[in-house]
Amino acid sequence: MSGRILIVEDDTTFRGLLAAILEDAGHEVIQAVDGAAGLVKLQQESFDLVLSDLKMPKMGGLELFMASRNDPAAPPFVLITAFGTVEEAVSAIKDGVSDFLTKPLKDPATLRALVDRLLTENIRKRRLTALDEVEMVGLPPLDILFAGTAMDKVRWLVGEAAPTEATVLIGGESGTGKELLARYIHLVSPRKGGPFIAVNCAAIPENLLESELFGHERGAFTGASTTRQGKFELAAGGTILLDEIGEMVLPMQAKILRILQERSFQRVGGSRDIHANVRVLAATNRDLAQEIANGRFREDLFYRLNVFPVTLPSLCDRLDAIDDLANFFVRLHSRSMGKEISGIAISALRALHTYHWPGNIRELQNVLERAVILARGEIKRAELPELLQGENKKKLNESTTVSLGGIPPAESGMLKEAERQAIMMALQTTDGNRRLAADRLGISRRTLQYRLKEYGLADEEREE
Repeated sequence: MSGRILIVEDDTTFRGLLAAILEDAGHEVIQAVDGAAGLVKLQQESFDLVLSDLKMPKMGGLELFMASRNDPAAPPFVLITAFGTVEEAVSAIKDGVSDFLTKPLKDPATLRALVDRLLTENIRKRRLTALDEVEMVGLPPLDILFAGTAMDKVRWLVGEAAPTEATVLIGGESGTGKELLARYIHLVSPRKGGPFIAVNCAAIPENLLESELFGHERGAFTGASTTRQGKFELAAGGTILLDEIGEMVLPMQAKILRILQERSFQRVGGSRDIHANVRVLAATNRDLAQEIANGRFREDLFYRLNVFPVTLPSLCDRLDAIDDLANFFVRLHSRSMGKEISGIAISALRALHTYHWPGNIRELQNVLERAVILARGEIKRAELPELLQGENKKKLNESTTVSLGGIPPAESGMLKEAERQAIMMALQTTDGNRRLAADRLGISRRTLQYRLKEYGLADEEREE
């Protein structure tokens, strides 16, 4: 695990030795010749760890440590001491110093092991802080997350991108599972040991978003009584998801662009550059190309975010996954409610298959949670919202409309044939016009497309 380390040591030879060992281990090392110079560095930049000599002119290591504690995101501190002052260094641990290192150095392995341990502990600490800040939603099994043939390409793309540091832009309609996909990318990435933080850019008021993302210094604005870390600091060593980034206003987009370009930011009211050791993922349900054309989204930010685009299909394009998703949600909610639900009746499944699902998977989950509450033993069509069951019954009684939902319950094979006949009739009466046929059937065009392929009627469709 690599980190950004500040070495504060007035002995040039020893300072150079420590720097060489740590740089060989893959760390970024910044050097300061004494405590005063070290404090300036800490005020101007961010670090993952500080190694400081205990005895130095102008300002000693313990004084430097105490001065650094004004920052709630202050890095772990290691004091370097000669054998004669070990007791003083051990005493400093009671004040919050993480550990101490004796000089001359016994061997490079001692230094490397100490640094690796403290960097790992610091990431764990940040992850626990992040857990307090956001609600962690568990991932479903992979066969549910990627259910449906339309998700095969998504799974392959994510498998290629996840192990890298590439910025991934996740597109798709609201409710398709963009945050869950982002969490999966994090969990199979090299940053999986760090925190995952999702920020809904649409849910935070515009005047608070900057402070939420970057934090603020004490006194930065009315009510800022303490210094506060932002989400980018809390996500250090891990991943941050900027959800609904298409809702972000242009001035804030410029600040996000700076982070992606320079990998640093400043707290509100601050002047110190803080290193952004974080992988950025973004998600949106908007067409960002159209937003650019309308002057609502920065083109340069789009190209920075769109390094690796992945688009999630709507639920209407995953109808072959309905049964698996529905049964998963029924098991999930029946378990959480302590109810025994044996399954879903065929008539209820048919209603799920013929509905157009504007709210996608989120809507499906809500529908089935409600059904589990009402059901006794098995979920029947009556337990589904009227939107799914009543609308289709009404259409059955309209002579000008042929409704898939109005076909009486039957055996599976008979049901499929009845649906096939209804589709053929609708296509014939509309001269093969797919849009009009879908309207007559009371279903979405996506659902009709799926049915056309399933029943081998694709040749009978006409776009307009």
